[in-house]
Amino acid sequence: MTYVLLILGVLLSFTFVYVTRPKNKEHFKLLLAFSGAFLLALTIFELFPAVYEQPNSKTIGVFVMLGILLQIFLEFFSKGAEHGHVHLDHEKTNFPWLLFISLSIHSLLEGFPIEQHSTILYGVLIHKIPIAIILSIFLLNSKIKFFNALLFVVLFSLMTPLGSYLASTFEFATRYYAPITALVIGVFLHISTVILFESSEGHKFNLRKLVVITLGIGIAYIL
Repeated sequence: MTYVLLILGVLLSFTFVYVTRPKNKEHFKLLLAFSGAFLLALTIFELFPAVYEQPNSKTIGVFVMLGILLQIFLEFFSKGAEHGHVHLDHEKTNFPWLLFISLSIHSLLEGFPIEQHSTILYGVLIHKIPIAIILSIFLLNSKIKFFNALLFVVLFSLMTPLGSYLASTFEFATRYYAPITALVIGVFLHISTVILFESSEGHKFNLRKLVVITLGIGIAYIL
């Protein structure tokens, strides 16, 4: 069921964009802000306490920082698609391999903590839906062939379930649970904080964004 939800979240987002053809991704900023707050809160409430139960807390901190650096590195190739920005050339017709590989690595890592922390599933799912919508808007409005756009989305939808499968199947995921989870925490921290900072564009007070951010933190705490 976990795998089905993760796959459907992406595929239904693509279907929604294909049917409704929204032109402006700005309409999804509130959903993006909610997802950033929700993911950040779940990371702090669920993942941080789990990894810091380990004896060597400084090593855990090193892996958290490595996760942040890894995500910064991936964004050189994805151009920020993980937090709602796709800055690639709309005129290109080739399959966007660099975008696909960087997003796939990010999505694969997202799946690892889901195996031992079921509530993280909701954080990842809520995070993926606005990202999948914005990515689908780009793919369908570009000159990339529809088959390639569909192939991109289908393969992308499989990456997080694949990460969960690897975590549940291979012994190394259990043996190195703490450092892998700390790495993912770093990725989540970078992604969620960037989303929140960018949702406060111009540093102007926005009551609606404050409400959805507070709502995201509140729901994460209840879960």
